[in-house]
Amino acid sequence: MDMKTVIMAGGCGTRISEYTKHLLGKELPKPMLPIDGTPLLVREICSLRDQGFKDIILTVSYLADEIINYLGDGSKLGVKIAYFVETQPLGNAGALFKIRDHLSDDFLLLNADSIFDIDFRRVVSFHREYEAMVTLFTHPNSHPYDSGLIITDDNDKVMQWLMKEESRPRYYTNRVNAGIHIINVKALNQAAELMNIVIDKIGTKNPYNGEIIKVDLDRQILKPLCSMGKVFAYDSPEYVKDMGTPERYESVNRDYKAGIVHAKNLLHRQKAIFLDRDGTINKYKGFLRDIDDFELIDGVSEAIKRINESGYLAIIVTNQPVIARGELTLEELSLIHKKLETLLGQNGAYVDSIYFCPHHTDRGFKGEIPELKIDCDCRKPKPGMLLEAARDFNIDLSSSWMVGDSRNDVMAGKNAGCKTCLLTGIGTRQNGKGTNPDYGQELQCTSLLEFVDKVFKDKKVDETIRAKA
Repeated sequence: MDMKTVIMAGGCGTRISEYTKHLLGKELPKPMLPIDGTPLLVREICSLRDQGFKDIILTVSYLADEIINYLGDGSKLGVKIAYFVETQPLGNAGALFKIRDHLSDDFLLLNADSIFDIDFRRVVSFHREYEAMVTLFTHPNSHPYDSGLIITDDNDKVMQWLMKEESRPRYYTNRVNAGIHIINVKALNQAAELMNIVIDKIGTKNPYNGEIIKVDLDRQILKPLCSMGKVFAYDSPEYVKDMGTPERYESVNRDYKAGIVHAKNLLHRQKAIFLDRDGTINKYKGFLRDIDDFELIDGVSEAIKRINESGYLAIIVTNQPVIARGELTLEELSLIHKKLETLLGQNGAYVDSIYFCPHHTDRGFKGEIPELKIDCDCRKPKPGMLLEAARDFNIDLSSSWMVGDSRNDVMAGKNAGCKTCLLTGIGTRQNGKGTNPDYGQELQCTSLLEFVDKVFKDKKVDETIRAKA
């Protein structure tokens, strides 16, 4: 891949340094912390190399010699590494202006304190298709309430970037910047003009207060460029997680040893748990038209959190005939789904994507939308939404589940080739013509949480699944 990669590896890692000093008996720069015995930075570089990104610039500062002495010129890893050593703090983006003459038109920019395994070629294709000035790799995470939020339009154009300290809407889509970017070098100069950054002054003392002039990547480069309409968000469920705290570091190590990090790369076939919405995730109240009537079922957040931790994708597929009937607008449906994502995020859970069918064949409703009154391929029990998700995320449907409270959910799952589970709790809908769910009584569950308990914890069910998969 003819694109330079810049890895920012100069941070001190103050939140985790004492923990690792106690754990390892010595102080290390955060990018050199071991993940299952191998330094994080080495794992990053190998992942890049294997996809053709072999021309790398490392910006280093804190304990720089530890990194330089270990990696050298990169030849032992099959790459070429150049270094920019910050002798004084330049901010997390000041170095980019110092090395901009050595960058290709588009370059990949990464943080060295995150573990990732992603299909970079997809990101590059997206960037070039949209002719983006900047592409942000975004994803949902388990703590959107203290993360910067990326707000886009329906075409993935970034309309707003809300920093974690800024006020945000009451309800929002769980979409955060993962710290992976493709940037056109011209964006640096345009950002400098927008923010009145004097490039030659970066790293020098401000004559008014004596402080070193620094540049912040998010606040002074990327966020201001959003106003130009050339920043786009590539959203993906692939594994990207920072290791800034002891808890996250331990979590990353567990995930790596379990094979989750590697498996989540979209180069590999994915497993998903497809979820109906009404009666499965939120309490069933007929056709949901009022956002105030949306209420999560007890235990759902915990169930979806366990799905997130398992390596399965959590994907909602929901019939929404109220759109065709003219009883709910697309904007109102979007706000309901933002409430869903916000409530889940407050409990450390997230869904990877939401698919909905707006069609309905029955006519005669006041305000109905004629163009949506069609016999479509996406309305359950047809499998269209599941098939679309399978194309988007390279999902192996035979290793995936469809879980819902209606026979139509079961039929949609079977029509897509998934394993299925029908929820039978109070308030669920066992309506619709169809067939029995897989595994008979063995997986007859009253709630999503019970399903997750049985699939992920019950040894007998696990053996049945392996035997029939």
